[in-house]
Amino acid sequence: MARNGTIRIGISGWTYAPWRGVFYPEGLPQKHELHFAARSFASIEINGTFYGLQKPDAFARWREATPDGFVFAVKGSRYITHLKRLRDVETPLANFMASGLLRLGPKLGPILWQFPPTMKLDAELFARFLAMLPKDTDDAAKLAKRHDDRLNGRDWLESDVQQPLRHALEIRHDSFCAKEFIELLREHHVGLVCADTVQWPLLMDVTADFIYCRLHGSEELYVSGYDDATLDVWAKRIAAWARGHEPEDANRVLPPLKTSTKGRDVFVYFDNDVKVRAPADARSLAERLGVATPIAEAAMSTKSRRKSRRSEKEEARPHWPSP
Repeated sequence: MARNGTIRIGISGWTYAPWRGVFYPEGLPQKHELHFAARSFASIEINGTFYGLQKPDAFARWREATPDGFVFAVKGSRYITHLKRLRDVETPLANFMASGLLRLGPKLGPILWQFPPTMKLDAELFARFLAMLPKDTDDAAKLAKRHDDRLNGRDWLESDVQQPLRHALEIRHDSFCAKEFIELLREHHVGLVCADTVQWPLLMDVTADFIYCRLHGSEELYVSGYDDATLDVWAKRIAAWARGHEPEDANRVLPPLKTSTKGRDVFVYFDNDVKVRAPADARSLAERLGVATPIAEAAMSTKSRRKSRRSEKEEARPHWPSP
């Protein structure tokens, strides 16, 4: 019998001053914002990992602040994707894996690798990178042990769960609209991010056993909200993916894959945060799909406030010298 995959609708990041008093209750301490957001959505992207290596203790705090069943998506290091541009990244990749991702345990979801708009397809370069990516937490732990001395004393090299790792690539140049790229992703079971924006390619080719969508704003990057009609369209697409099918209006490079009787997990993140639209749009889409989580309670007990002495906000730190 055909099954449906799990649908997770969430937001990209959680530390935004304009959200305070709008999405976050008035007076909610900043250090409790993740606690609130994680009870409003089933998944959130961690953005701080893109800008700099986080510390293992930060991942531990984020794990503790979120409920059972919650999943983080982790944004890969821009040092690998934007500065090194995938060249000589064996050690940087090991350092990234050693920085604390594995402390998330079962809450470690897909890893997002975002590439700059100026980066064009180099099939050989991408093939080497995809081959390096760890396929599960055991592989990630082995890779993490190859970190350099910059992480000595501040690394994390083990996981308390054994699970597959999912990777997804977000491309931003038309050269990736190519058969060889889609086939390469399918060969390595790596997802292609379906990125909704007016500036970059919107591709919906299924290349893995999951779908990863980033909704940046279809009219104006990082700003546009989504009206009811547009959310209805996305809900229909997501429902089709979750059933193992493909949307009828999918923009693809290659013909669709066969229907998956197991369904496909779908991760969707709203990144249109400039005008405070992301949380409302995410909740509206989740309600359409019947996967909305209960809205977080504004009040937290005095005991829980005292317990969380350290901030849950994302903190970036410099992690590489300039190349």
